Amino acid sequence: MLKDLLNLTKPGIIRLNLIAAFGGFWVASKWDIDWLLLIWTLLGTTLTIASSCVLNNYLDRDWDIKMERTRNRPLPSGRLSPAFVLAFGIVLGIAGISILFFLVDPLCGWLGLLGMFVYIVVYTLWLKRHSTWSTSVGGVSGAMPPVIGYCAVTEQIDAGAWLLFALLFLWQPPHFWSLGIRRVEEYRAAGFPLLPVVKGVRRTKWQMIPYVVLLIPAGVLLYAFGYSGIIFLIVSVVFGAVWSWHTISGVRARDDTVWAKQNFMLSVNYLMVVFLAMVVNTQGDGAWLP
Repeated sequence: MLKDLLNLTKPGIIRLNLIAAFGGFWVASKWDIDWLLLIWTLLGTTLTIASSCVLNNYLDRDWDIKMERTRNRPLPSGRLSPAFVLAFGIVLGIAGISILFFLVDPLCGWLGLLGMFVYIVVYTLWLKRHSTWSTSVGGVSGAMPPVIGYCAVTEQIDAGAWLLFALLFLWQPPHFWSLGIRRVEEYRAAGFPLLPVVKGVRRTKWQMIPYVVLLIPAGVLLYAFGYSGIIFLIVSVVFGAVWSWHTISGVRARDDTVWAKQNFMLSVNYLMVVFLAMVVNTQGDGAWLP
């Protein structure tokens, strides 16, 4: 049962988003770290994301049974009851939002609520079932963690918060569309109006390109505004260029499944490496690198 409860929270999603939240906090702190505030920020963010993922599982239980990738999840397989999962998700959400509001900063609490609303209501309940815009609009919720981390320190939304938002918002659609291309027939059979299902794989590849390419100037601006140093600039530009090249080359790829799997892994590695470089090369008195 504990394993099923953990799987409901989608640990992979939490892990990537915590890296982003940690990076946002570190950039704003400029190496002057309030460790207790960092712990509360990461805990509140973790519980808020976990709640959103659990409620997403609850709302998608009838759809998940239609796909090979998801039909063995705890709800469609019948290992957990819907009422129990709903209660579990609500408790996690109350705990996470309460921590953000009362132990971090009210602004972070509102950002957490916004992320939950977009993911649960706008994305899961509405767009995911009816529109190809689901992935793009749903990116708003996925871009909240680094902004929450950043605003926990600054207590305001400024240029740094917007740039971190842009970085995660641009990253998400091509990341998810790569997975969608790999599983396009499963999504088609399940009836999800995902972009590669409705518009086709080739159209999806073309639509991924501007998102990935725009990550390069987003990284440049983080350096230009003094939020990170030259090492971050080099890493973000190089990895952004590699991912862009692979995405553009996908238009002519012969094996869409192989290409999409490679592109998906590139997206995961891009996020981890770029945010690691951001943390190590944050501008401040204690920075490891100039």
